[in-house]
Amino acid sequence: MTDNSTFPDPTYRDTVLAPLFEGVKAHYAQGMDAINRAHLVMLAETGILPPWDAARIARALGEITRETDLSALAYTGEHEDYFFWIEAQLRDRLGDLGGALHTARSRNDMDHTLFKMALRSRAGHLMQQVLHLTTALTDKAAAEADTLIVAYTHGQPAQPSTFGHYLAAAIEVLLRDAERLEAAMRGLDHCPMGAAAITTSGFPIDRERMAELLGFDGPLVNSYGCIASVDYITGLYSAIKLVFLHLGRLIQDMAFWSAFEVGQLYVPNALVQVSSIMPQKRNPVPIEHLRHLASVTVGRCDMVVSTMHNTPFTDMNDSEGEVQQAGYAAFESGGRVLDLLAAFLPACSINADRVRQTTDAACITITELADTLVRDEGLTFRAAHEIASQTARAVIAKRMPLGSGYAEFAAAFAEETGRAPDLTKPAFAEATSPETFIARRDRIGGPAPGALAKALEKYRRDADVMQTQCRRRISRVSAADAALDAAFQHLTET
Repeated sequence: MTDNSTFPDPTYRDTVLAPLFEGVKAHYAQGMDAINRAHLVMLAETGILPPWDAARIARALGEITRETDLSALAYTGEHEDYFFWIEAQLRDRLGDLGGALHTARSRNDMDHTLFKMALRSRAGHLMQQVLHLTTALTDKAAAEADTLIVAYTHGQPAQPSTFGHYLAAAIEVLLRDAERLEAAMRGLDHCPMGAAAITTSGFPIDRERMAELLGFDGPLVNSYGCIASVDYITGLYSAIKLVFLHLGRLIQDMAFWSAFEVGQLYVPNALVQVSSIMPQKRNPVPIEHLRHLASVTVGRCDMVVSTMHNTPFTDMNDSEGEVQQAGYAAFESGGRVLDLLAAFLPACSINADRVRQTTDAACITITELADTLVRDEGLTFRAAHEIASQTARAVIAKRMPLGSGYAEFAAAFAEETGRAPDLTKPAFAEATSPETFIARRDRIGGPAPGALAKALEKYRRDADVMQTQCRRRISRVSAADAALDAAFQHLTET
């Protein structure tokens, strides 16, 4: 039976090839031009192509770049993809010599190099946004080092802390997420070019030179892995996912804290929306946008990683154009979260009156009373805990602040020990104040001002180290761009 069909099938063209062509126009055309120029320079420098042939190809590539209006370029199906469209343009200008550019390479190694270059720039920008948020939170934590808050556990008031101490915990997580992101970005720093289809080439290519010209730290060594091991994708999106999964928990606290019944967080008017029907409403809507955008970003990362699940360890389209382009939306939604949160949290403030009311109503400084009884009265912690527990129950039942409950404390103390306490009424009031609670927790990582200041200083140093790594990567890529431009220009003048 004779098959008279013509490639491409119209439905295949419209559902697969045309969208991929548009994706290349949007995301990869510039990278493909850089790869073409770098590969041509390498072919000339290694003698794989004679200098006069390389010069003719270089001039033709320059003409194609200058004369092509990507926005007006439409997919017709005449050529399978953008790569073959470029090759056809070269052959129109140079005849058979136009096919020489593809010596010693494949679309396989080109594709993964393109994807790494595209992810490299996006991940670099995302890292800058993460570090900007880190700086914003660190500045806010320093400014709020003495601002009392109620720390909640299991949704219930637990102990006093400070807003600065709370933010410092979030900063530590964000810095660890940044370290994971940096580690994943190192997976983008090695170039697949030279792997060709999957086993390198019989030509004397210079893989180190290709990596250098394209701004990579070096070649990815194993050629099979260059094509098959897509952990640079799964590792990166897994690291990105964790940033927004963890920030989502912080955002959820902001929703809880700003609720009317809690009222610990005040969101300024510039960041609230009013109801169209209920005049009393102050809706902190940015929190909801932060929450759902963080969740959307997590979902987009999961989509990319899940697409790799149970795929064969070889060349396959599951890791290429479609999923790569879909994954870029994670950078967009995630970037919005980082920018909005860096503006939102510094603008918010703590409602000191509500913090004080909850502190008194929930008796949250009682742990320090137990500790004081151990230190000053010589009790075991279990005995001190029982006295503190009885005192808390009594003052809560009478709806009175703990600091005013000396009589209740003295009665509980006498019942447990059979004697009167040595702790005086003024000393009791001091021991049960939130300020004393904070000041006495001056160990490493505690909320006391000195401990917090040391922690914030360390966070700034850690962030500076990562910022330096970002600058080095940017400088390396920038220097490579300049070197490639110079080498290619020299080739055109040969």
